[in-house]
Amino acid sequence: MPIKQKYELEYVINASPKVLFSRLSTPGGLSEWFADDVNIEGSVLTFIWDKSTQKAELLCQKENRLVRYKWLDDPDPKAYFEFRISQDPLTSEVSLAITDFAEENEIEDAKGLWDKQISQLFSQLGSA
Repeated sequence: MPIKQKYELEYVINASPKVLFSRLSTPGGLSEWFADDVNIEGSVLTFIWDKSTQKAELLCQKENRLVRYKWLDDPDPKAYFEFRISQDPLTSEVSLAITDFAEENEIEDAKGLWDKQISQLFSQLGSA
């Protein structure tokens, strides 16, 4: 099994941590930018795109600060994807950090996909 590598991306976003958190942690919020539709049953979310679905388990959630998911079909036990929200105490600037895992030869493609998803999130939030 190929080893996945952890990588991180960071975006400055013009939204309050509370508004941003709802887009990252609720089925309704995630279906606005991340997937066509999202359903939840217990701690398992089903993400739906066109004709494909993928399930992820909510591993960890801290109100207005962090959400961590794990794809159920990912064979790598250490892999997850995480959204971390931080706000600079001086400037009040809000940052969204994404941690994800991919095989080394797929990291650039994965980053490009996140950039595309985050630009959709920005347009939903009106901060493009």
